[in-house]
Amino acid sequence: MRQPAHGGNLAWAAALAGCPPDAILDFSASISPLGPPNSAIAAIKSQIGNLKHYPDPNYSELRLALSHFHQLPSEWILPGNGSAELLTLIGRELAQLAATILITPAFGDYYRTLAAYNANVLECPLSLVTGHWSLFLDKGQRTKDKGLLLNNPHNPTGKLFTRDSILPYLEQFALVVVDEAFMDFVPHNEEQSLIPVVQEYPNLVVLRSLTKFYSLPGLRLGYAIAHPDCLAKWQLWRDPWPVNTLAAVAAIAALQDTEFQQQTWAWLPPARNQLFQGLAEIPGLQPQASAANFLLVESQESTSQLQQQLLKYHQILIRDCLSFKELGDRFFRVAVREESDNQRLLTALKES
Repeated sequence: MRQPAHGGNLAWAAALAGCPPDAILDFSASISPLGPPNSAIAAIKSQIGNLKHYPDPNYSELRLALSHFHQLPSEWILPGNGSAELLTLIGRELAQLAATILITPAFGDYYRTLAAYNANVLECPLSLVTGHWSLFLDKGQRTKDKGLLLNNPHNPTGKLFTRDSILPYLEQFALVVVDEAFMDFVPHNEEQSLIPVVQEYPNLVVLRSLTKFYSLPGLRLGYAIAHPDCLAKWQLWRDPWPVNTLAAVAAIAALQDTEFQQQTWAWLPPARNQLFQGLAEIPGLQPQASAANFLLVESQESTSQLQQQLLKYHQILIRDCLSFKELGDRFFRVAVREESDNQRLLTALKES
């Protein structure tokens, strides 16, 4: 079976480990271990009878819930079949520009969507100086005929860029796309989302995911926030009914579940710190500081070999970074899980 480019491929991991998929402890996919919220599960169950009907093609209730959540008019919001579907629409938009500046290391799906439309890609690597990743774009790359694509917090480094560090680029590029798939994990008093300024910049697109924070990757739900004219054009490009009925009602319930949100923000910092400190104490490993629910770890040994050892002897799956060509075989990424799971990983790493 071919080695996956994404995390969370339990079928591949189970085949290598020689065990059932549900026996794998998955650190490769950065999904919250706290969910799905009970409110979302209850909403799904309540709508089983409506599966005989088509979804509302305009997703009025879902867009209204997102409108209340972000304090934005609903016409500025477009739900999608995961942020991946919306990224495909954005790739078509970016391909119409002279070039797209891609901040690297970059999520592999960015290359997929840009290649699908033969976009001209100019890679701009983050710099790692004394353990801290920083964002700096050469002045020669900042032109009004180009696009800019980055994520914040950055995947796979976990770096959180300040809103002020990104804002100047909105004046310098034709289109700026900021993927905020992991911004939900940052508490409100620390987050650096560009959603509050989206109505000031018609060339800004913000992508969000509802699957990671609420543990709903199997439902496939994300949304784009951008100028209504842009969203109306994308709506014409795509298939009808991209979001199914159960995903829509689960999202509405989850967005209103403030107790679950507070629980997640209370859980993550100590759990992440526990995992960070434990990794830092293992010789040959150097974890990177992160604002998200995952940690990037530099290793003195081959991480693809380490991945296989952890699977065969401990049924634990970590995310290798071979698909991030700037990182290669000396980095791996792990999700932050609950304390007992984190401790099991640390014990296995010490034995490997």
